[in-house]
Amino acid sequence: MPAYICPQDGTRADTTALTWCCPVCRGPWDLEFEPAGALSLNSLTGRVNSLWRYEEVLPLASPTTTLGEGRTPLVPVTGTVSAKLDFLMPTLSFKDRGAVMLAELARRLSPERVVADSSGNAGTAVAAYCARASLPCTVYVPEGTSPKKTEQIRAHGAHLEIVPGDREATAAAARAAADVPGTFYASHVFNPYFLHGTKTYVYELWEELGGRLPDAIAVPVGNGTLLLGAALATAELHARGLIDRRPALIAVQAEAVSPLAAAFRADAEDLLPDGPAATALAEGIAIPRPPRARAILAAVRESGGTFLTVTEDQIRAAQLDLAARGFYVETTGVACWAAVGGWTDRSVVVPLCGAGLKTGLAA
Repeated sequence: MPAYICPQDGTRADTTALTWCCPVCRGPWDLEFEPAGALSLNSLTGRVNSLWRYEEVLPLASPTTTLGEGRTPLVPVTGTVSAKLDFLMPTLSFKDRGAVMLAELARRLSPERVVADSSGNAGTAVAAYCARASLPCTVYVPEGTSPKKTEQIRAHGAHLEIVPGDREATAAAARAAADVPGTFYASHVFNPYFLHGTKTYVYELWEELGGRLPDAIAVPVGNGTLLLGAALATAELHARGLIDRRPALIAVQAEAVSPLAAAFRADAEDLLPDGPAATALAEGIAIPRPPRARAILAAVRESGGTFLTVTEDQIRAAQLDLAARGFYVETTGVACWAAVGGWTDRSVVVPLCGAGLKTGLAA
């Protein structure tokens, strides 16, 4: 059975407990989990048309909470750049991949309440899947969160807590609530089940491309949940001989809030001392102190990848450029196109990970 393990000090906990972080260092958990068996392209024929088709590599099986998430289209945009349309998920963002795992786990644990914190998309996803699982849910968001996202959270029946201040203040409020007994903290940052949901993004690429992966996989990075999921998947596929090389992970941050890029360029293993507070159009990746920073930096380096940053003007231009090509994507979701859309020397996939209707056009 899977177990929680702290990557910093080795502390362990049972996944049937509501212990949301390491009790020693208060850091996020990893999941000690070994995929159940071999996966092959032939074995996938005729399976359910959702991310649950990869059951051998998932820590949960036989879900009742599913909304049919996953299996989003992969569309060529240029000769070398393809886009995976994860904005076509049930709640219109890639966060459904991890949220369904958290809600399914919570359903099995039967907590008194579920809490989550988010800059928007993770909150809407957790709210939707908790509604599906008939779980009471409270979502904490920072003031200034897109009204369309807060409207969606309320529509799913979740209680909304709007926290004065920035994303860090919101996380602190949610974590205080998570310490109340009987609470399941559906944290896309602290709970590793979320990462095992996001890794299905890469399994879908592998299947769609006939058992291979592109030269590079670009991902927008704030808390790093999609990047760390991609790193998990590429490691699993490589370890089982299903790919002969691991693609470079290209991490993209908004220049206005880019603590990981700064640490990477300084050859640091962890975040540098705090810089000045800032905001960014790409609200989903405007995370000043991501708790899994060390793991993110290590994953990018191990893949032979790098960090790229994009300006606010580049984000605005990329959103309009994608819209002119038929894709209406929110500001966070266009960051990778802004960074690598012009690449011609190698194949790369970018995630269009949130619908433009969630934020509208950048001002």
